[in-house]
Amino acid sequence: MSFDADPVPRGALAATSKGRSTARRAGQASSLRAHRAVPASVRQVPAALLAVLLVLYVAVPFVWMVVTSLKPAGEVLSPRPQWIPHPVAWINYVVAWRSAPFGRYFLNSFFISACETVFDLTLGAMAAYALARMEFYGKRLVFLVLLATWMVPGEVMLIPNYLTISRLHWVNTYAGLMVPWLVSVFTILLMTQYFRALPRELFEAAETDGCSPVRTLFQVVLPASKPVWVTAGLIKFIGTWNAFLWVVVVANQSSLFTLPVGLFNFSGDAGTQYHLLMAAATFSMAPLLVLFVFGQRYIVEGIARTGLK
Repeated sequence: MSFDADPVPRGALAATSKGRSTARRAGQASSLRAHRAVPASVRQVPAALLAVLLVLYVAVPFVWMVVTSLKPAGEVLSPRPQWIPHPVAWINYVVAWRSAPFGRYFLNSFFISACETVFDLTLGAMAAYALARMEFYGKRLVFLVLLATWMVPGEVMLIPNYLTISRLHWVNTYAGLMVPWLVSVFTILLMTQYFRALPRELFEAAETDGCSPVRTLFQVVLPASKPVWVTAGLIKFIGTWNAFLWVVVVANQSSLFTLPVGLFNFSGDAGTQYHLLMAAATFSMAPLLVLFVFGQRYIVEGIARTGLK
């Protein structure tokens, strides 16, 4: 005698499964309708609030620096902070400029930054073209070595670089300040990724016209790669302009000081005259601010196309 329960008919199983599926779809549809019922403007409120907080976090110190630079000396240390200086003391900029050789600091910063940027773009573009479009033995190894060196902090190379320029008698010279940093691994990798994404037809057309690799690079590839070399140039220029530690190590003469080092020394001379310190900091960063405003579109486009962060 068998005591097994009667099997459930296949039709009942199918109906049960279908009912569950229908209920699941109905729940998803209801959730979707509820989501759509919330206006898009309301859904964007958290993101907008976060963006506003980030902007304030970045902008408030900058605004306070500019405001302080325009305050009379008596208002700087006032127990009640004032966001609108009264009266506006434009004379602070004149006094700060005359209190230290900032003209010399500006010239040094511009000369060193411009030279390093030109060499970085030229050498970086040549190396990137070779890695992106040429085949040679050890190419993959070279690329991996570049990636590995990119992960090494610049401070690690401080002592080896100093020993090298010391043996070359380049201490307290412009060569010692510039040569170790004439080409950036970041520039090479950025341009390599961009060149790889260019259409193959561009290179085939140049080869058909009889262009050499050098001519192809400078007359075909670079004109078609404006976003990436503008991005790399701006990043290199800004980084060199803000360099501090290497200049302190190599340059012992004030005639070779750049703006960051000059500001550091001026902070010791100015003492608690914060209005003068803020004025000096403001006109020191003005060139970078102008460059960034005019070049931010290229920076975003260049980074987005290459995929490098």
